[in-house]
Amino acid sequence: MKIIIKTTNLKLTPELEEYIRKKINSLEKFIKILHNKNYFNNFLGKGKPRVEAWVEVGKISQHHQKGPIFVAECQIRLPKKSLRSVAKNEDLKQAITEVKDELQRELKQYKNKKKH
Repeated sequence: MKIIIKTTNLKLTPELEEYIRKKINSLEKFIKILHNKNYFNNFLGKGKPRVEAWVEVGKISQHHQKGPIFVAECQIRLPKKSLRSVAKNEDLKQAITEVKDELQRELKQYKNKKKH
């Protein structure tokens, strides 16, 4: 899976990039399950899936603010479906984890719908 990362109002450190890649790549096992079921035939090529995840992380405000100040957003494009999740949290890593968990739930639902 190709992961494209964009940051807003913060610097992408190597540690943060590694954390994002680790979390989003953990979703690849669910996408591979779909690939084994031939759901990706004729999607963006000759039977080979080309799945990209667009991840955007950022700081909502530069000023002191109560409540969630970090936002994480991810979008994954699948055949006939685009999955998207957004989370806000005081901790950036927690927001990234929430996004991953939501996308994991959406991938499971997508898989179950394709079975029927």
